[in-house]
Amino acid sequence: MTRETTVLYTLLAYNVLLIGIGVWASRRNRDAHDFLLAGGKLGGWVAGLSASASSSSAWTLLGVSGAAYAWGISALWLFPATLGGFLLNWLVIAPRLRRLAREGGELTLSEVVLPASLGTARLPLLRVSALIICFCFLFYIAAQFDGAGKAFAANFGWSQEASVLIGAGIVMLYTLVGGFWAVSVTDALQALAMMLVAVVLPVVAVAAASATPAAWDAALSGSIVRDQPGVLGIAFVLGTLGIGLGYPGQPHVVNRFMALSDEAALRRGRAIAIGWALVVYTGMLALGLAARALYATVPDGEQALFVAASALLPPVIGGVALAAVLSAIMSTADSQLLAAAAAVAHDWRGENASAEDAPRLARVVVIALASTATAIALFVPADIFSRVLFAWHALGSAFGPLLVARLCDWQLTPSATLAVLLGGFGLTVVANALPNTPGDWVERLLPLGVALSIAFTTRRRAA
Repeated sequence: MTRETTVLYTLLAYNVLLIGIGVWASRRNRDAHDFLLAGGKLGGWVAGLSASASSSSAWTLLGVSGAAYAWGISALWLFPATLGGFLLNWLVIAPRLRRLAREGGELTLSEVVLPASLGTARLPLLRVSALIICFCFLFYIAAQFDGAGKAFAANFGWSQEASVLIGAGIVMLYTLVGGFWAVSVTDALQALAMMLVAVVLPVVAVAAASATPAAWDAALSGSIVRDQPGVLGIAFVLGTLGIGLGYPGQPHVVNRFMALSDEAALRRGRAIAIGWALVVYTGMLALGLAARALYATVPDGEQALFVAASALLPPVIGGVALAAVLSAIMSTADSQLLAAAAAVAHDWRGENASAEDAPRLARVVVIALASTATAIALFVPADIFSRVLFAWHALGSAFGPLLVARLCDWQLTPSATLAVLLGGFGLTVVANALPNTPGDWVERLLPLGVALSIAFTTRRRAA
C-alpha cells in the first residue's frame, strides 16, 4: 500500500468518526444551552484538550514549525509566549469565568463582558461585538481552510481549490449536526492527534539532523532577535511575547471554561492543557529547526512538516501521522464557526433570543460563515501565520480588556465599553494595514494596551 493510499484511508476513517460524533452529539442538543455550551456539563479531559486544540489550530502545526524553519533560533520566543497564554487562561481566567457564567447563566463571552447593568445600551453593544467576532473569525477560519488545502495538496497533489472545498465541507457537516458537544469532542481527538505528531516526528527529525553536526549547528546559529539591532530587537521580542496576551479574549477558547461541569473538572482540564502545551509547542519548534538543518530549499516554510514526514518516516507510519495532521487541521475551524454562530443567533437578538430556534439559526450562520471563509481562502491568499495572528490580536484586544474588567468587578459606562471594543479592534485593523514593524509589536501590544488603559481609567468599582 502506498503512502498516499494509507493517508487517504486513514483520513476517511477519521472523518467517518467525526461525523459519527456529530450524530451522537445531536441527540444531546435539546436547547440553546446544549447546542452552544454543552449544557454546562463538560468534563476536564474534553475541556482541557479541546480548549488547547481550539487555541492552537493549523497555526501551531504549520505556522510555528514554519516560523522556526524561517526564523531559526529566534523562533524560540514563541514558546514562552504561547505557554504564558495557557497559564494566564487556566490559572487566572478560567476559575473566575466559570463561576461568573454559572451565576449569571450566560452562554457566550459577549454576554459575560457586556452585563445587564449596561441597561438599554446592552443590545447595541452585543451587536457590535457580534460584528467584530464574525469579521475576525472569517479570517481565522479562512486560515484553517487554507491549512487544510496545503495539507491535501502536499500529500495528494490535488489542486488547492479542491482541497480547501473538501476540508471546509467536512468541518461544516459535523459542526452543523452536533453543535458544541461535537465540536468539543472532535477537538479533543484533534489535540491527541497533534500531540502524537508533536512527539514522534520531531524526535525522528532531530535525530536525523544531529547526524550532520555542521548543518545542525548552522540551523541553531544566528541572532536570538532575528538580527534586529538594539531597540528593534527589543520590539521583536515584545511583539512575539505579546501573542500570549491575546488568549483571554478568544471567544472560541474561553467558552470551554464556561462549560466546565465543576471545580474538579477545572483542575483536571488545567493540568491536561498545560502539559499539552509543553509537549506540542516544544515539538513543533524542534521540528522546524530540524527541518531547517535537513532541507535547505523548502519553498514554503509552512510545508516543512509535510516534507519532513514524507522523507523521514516509513510509508505506513508516515501515512498515519500525516492523516492525523490533516484531520487535525480540518477540524480546527469548528470552534470558530460555532462561536461566531452563537454571536449572531444568540447575542444579536439579546433578550429576544429563543432557546428553541437558536440552534436552527446558528446552523444557518455556520453555513454562511463557512462559505464566505472558503471564498477568502481561495481568492485572498495569505500565509497562515499572519492571518491567524491578525484575527487573534483583534479579538484579544477587543474582548480581553472587557473580560479583565468584568472579572475585577469594574463597572464601565456604555460609552467606555464601546470605546474599549472599537479601540482594541480598530487599532489592530489599522496597525495590520500599515507596513509591518519588526516583530509586529505595534499590532500585538498597542491596541491591547490602549483598550486596557481605557477600561482602567474609566472603571468604577461595582457596589
